[in-house]
Amino acid sequence: MNMYLLPIIAVLAGFLFFMLFRPHEKGKLKLLLAFSGAFLLAITVFEIIPSVFAEGYNRFLGLFILLGMLLQIILEFFSKGAEHGHMHFHNTKSLPLALFISLCIHAFLEGLPIRHDNHLMYGILIHKLPVAFILTAFLHHAEIPKWRIIVTLLIFAAMTPLGTLVSNNTDLLTQIEPYVNALVVGTFLHISTVILFESSEGHKFNLSKLLVIILAITIAYFM
Repeated sequence: MNMYLLPIIAVLAGFLFFMLFRPHEKGKLKLLLAFSGAFLLAITVFEIIPSVFAEGYNRFLGLFILLGMLLQIILEFFSKGAEHGHMHFHNTKSLPLALFISLCIHAFLEGLPIRHDNHLMYGILIHKLPVAFILTAFLHHAEIPKWRIIVTLLIFAAMTPLGTLVSNNTDLLTQIEPYVNALVVGTFLHISTVILFESSEGHKFNLSKLLVIILAITIAYFM
């Protein structure tokens, strides 16, 4: 049951954090994003990739990983990079439908490889916190009524559990599970590496970010 409830709780936690504290320090949010990106990347490498290739190397599986990366690039064309912490507050008074749909598709894909509270779920939870925070900030900036913000976030929060539910109860997806997981691996690799390796301001060395990344990888390794 936790694998269905925890993703929703993570999104609501991001919403509540913004509504209660309205933090303005971008540095701390960037550190949280760096931690989530490193943790998600490490879990993908330690957990999902070995399971995808458990029965041996398959060139077709590699193709699906690349397709997953391409799919995420397409989704980000519409979401403007909200999955990895980018959302620009222009003079908009509504949430663009294409942006919201792309975020929901991404969240749905996140839920597909989750199995019975495995370690991947914790990586997704940590990733969802800053995304939910940024989405809430965007909706608040757009002066959308609070009840509509809550409804929007609840729909977004339900997408990952929905993906898990569909994956665990659909025979066809079970039969092609390695290929579905390979597709998701591609999306995770793209998002996590963009978070970690995109240029920082002035291309300056950031010791705090490096330590956070090392901490996230270490925790993921020993889980």
